[in-house]
Amino acid sequence: MSEDLEILREEAEEKMNNAISHLSRELTKFRAGKANPQMVEGVMVEYYGTMAPLSQVSNINTPDPRTIVIQPWEKSMLGVIEKAILAANLGFNPQNDGSVIRINVPQLTEERRKDLVKKVRSEGESAKVSVRNVRREVIDSAKKLEKEGVPEDDVKAFEKDVQDLTDKFTEKVDKLLKAKEEDIMSI
Repeated sequence: MSEDLEILREEAEEKMNNAISHLSRELTKFRAGKANPQMVEGVMVEYYGTMAPLSQVSNINTPDPRTIVIQPWEKSMLGVIEKAILAANLGFNPQNDGSVIRINVPQLTEERRKDLVKKVRSEGESAKVSVRNVRREVIDSAKKLEKEGVPEDDVKAFEKDVQDLTDKFTEKVDKLLKAKEEDIMSI
C-alpha cells in the first residue's frame, strides 16, 4: 500500500478513536442511579464575573452511592453553586448546610430509565455516524489519490481495510452502548 494511503488510514483510525472517546465522555453524563461527580460536570457557575465549570471552583466527592458532596474553595460560592445546579435542570435538589452542598441522587423510575436508554442510543447513533463520515472522507481522498496515480488495486485494498476498521469501531460503539444500557436498567 502506498505511503499516502497509509497516512490516510492512520488519520482515519485516529478520528474514529476520537469518536469513541467522545462517546465515552458523553455516556458518563448519563446517571445510572449511582452518584458520580461527572453528573454535575457540565454545571457552570459565575465566578467573579466569568463563567467557570463547577470543578474549577469546588471539590466534588461521592462519599456513598447515593450522595454527591460539593465543597467550594470559598464559602461565599455556596449560594451561587446551589443556584447553578438548580438552573442546570439536572433533576437534583441541592441542600446547602453552610459549608458544603449535598445532592441526594434519587433512584431512577422505570420510565426514566427507558428515557435514558433512548438518549444513550441516540448518542451511540451519533458516534456511528461520525465513524461512517470518517470512512467516507478517507475513501473519497483515496479516490483522488487514484486519479493522481496510485494503483487501483491499492485503493481497492485500502477501501476494504477502511471498511474493516469502520466495522471494528462500530462494534466498539455497540459494546459501549450495551454496557451503559445494562448499567441504566439494573436496579
